Amino acid sequence: MYTFISVLIFIVCFLIVLLVLVQNSKGGGLASSFSSSNQVMGVRKTTDFLEKGTWILAASLVILCIWATAVMPRQGQQAKSAIEQQIQGVQDPSALPTFPQSAPNTKDTSKTK
Repeated sequence: MYTFISVLIFIVCFLIVLLVLVQNSKGGGLASSFSSSNQVMGVRKTTDFLEKGTWILAASLVILCIWATAVMPRQGQQAKSAIEQQIQGVQDPSALPTFPQSAPNTKDTSKTK
């Protein structure tokens, strides 16, 4: 599911790029080629359509990103961060083994003279 949503996000991004490139902020772009008066969609209607399409694609991109975050595959609940694992792996200093304070007797007393 996450892969499908990711593909949809890339398609929407590509379409947004195309719509933004078609628009011209100074009133030109695709809208300037429809300057004849007998067109069904005049210059003003074309710019309105491109602007609405951009807003719809932008809103769908936001929704798809939120949806992708919701269905993103996560590791199991047992998985913990590396810091938590290190904290739990530390031994209690009082549980460390105690070492003898004096050197062991290395003389063999079992030998007879």
